[in-house]
Amino acid sequence: MSRQDQNLIVGLDIGTTKICCIVADQQPDGRLDIIGIGTHPSKGLRKGVVIDIDSTVDSMRAAVEEAEMMAGVEINMVYAGIAGAHIKSGNSNGVVATQTGEVMSSDIQRVLDAARAQPIPMDREILHIIPQEYVLDGQDGIKEPLGMSGVRLEAQVHIITGAVASAQNIIKCANRCGLDVGDIILEQLASSESVLTSDEKELGVCLLDIGGGTTDIAIFAEGHLKHTAVLAIGGDHITNDIAVGLRTPTREAEQLKREFGSALSSMVNPEETIDVPSIGDRKSRSLARHILAEIIEPRVEELFTLVNREIARSGFEEQIAAGVVLTGGSSITEGMVELAEEVFNKPVRRSPPHGVGGLTDVVSSPVFATAVGLVLFASRMDREAPHRYLPEEGGGFGKVFQRMREWFGSMF
Repeated sequence: MSRQDQNLIVGLDIGTTKICCIVADQQPDGRLDIIGIGTHPSKGLRKGVVIDIDSTVDSMRAAVEEAEMMAGVEINMVYAGIAGAHIKSGNSNGVVATQTGEVMSSDIQRVLDAARAQPIPMDREILHIIPQEYVLDGQDGIKEPLGMSGVRLEAQVHIITGAVASAQNIIKCANRCGLDVGDIILEQLASSESVLTSDEKELGVCLLDIGGGTTDIAIFAEGHLKHTAVLAIGGDHITNDIAVGLRTPTREAEQLKREFGSALSSMVNPEETIDVPSIGDRKSRSLARHILAEIIEPRVEELFTLVNREIARSGFEEQIAAGVVLTGGSSITEGMVELAEEVFNKPVRRSPPHGVGGLTDVVSSPVFATAVGLVLFASRMDREAPHRYLPEEGGGFGKVFQRMREWFGSMF
């Protein structure tokens, strides 16, 4: 991407199973058209965290080059996603007195500074500070206080932190590919941009982005982000169970899961059989398909049970009237929605990404939810953020935070 071309936005989804690069062309009316896509198997990551820089760089470079070739552009800057069990979050609030009796940008900056004034370990840094609502002289529910008259300004915010080392490794890998990192964005925030509707966020909804190494959770209520969490379990765990249970290579187990897997054994025809490759020189075996489903179902049920406990722990269980939305590559497995409805006892749907134009047929799968969400998130930050908040200079993320612009208002 030419540095002079400000209309292009590039999202880089650095996942455990795959790395996906999406190039979007931003139109004058704000619409995004997808013009380039590159994917490559991810090597060098485990549970969303970089464990081998050289392998990650190779996979990243291959995905970026494929996207460049399809889009016919040169990519120099990306918006990268971050995930992993190191992600932590919590709610906080701050209170200040306005300086002139009218809310100015400086007042909003100070109240957000007050909200973030909590002890954070040296090995962690703030990723996002997302306002949930403002309270002005006792009046709550205010989304944008700028210009309003009042003396006492309070902000309620959701703070997301991550491990400094994990973010630094992502930036280092991108830099080795000749890329600048415009922002580091939490992956479930990105996914929520591409799969959730404003009505669902207002009514209350839980997003589950089920990837290869992690399951990312985001809970919205009353239009605000209320809770985020990451579980270190995903589709790879199902694949490993299949490989062990059927004594087949991991690559073949992944293929069996995608083509014949079902999260509900009751949905499988007991007469149907599948060919299972053996390890080494042994011949393939013919097994009943329901045996594969009986391996997958307990693992998926365990995952949904852990998610249900996290929802209960968050305290927002009664506020997600719109139910649960599944996305991510591992949500495609047959029977996922039906089993989720049994475990959560709430309405469940599976969602591909939306909200973009261009190559929509290519990205019309939950596999691309995070990558599409990254470009939507970045575009929304540029267009809608009336204020900017920069974490403290000299923090663990260094140079990238000099350019980081926090998102305000777009989650309401």
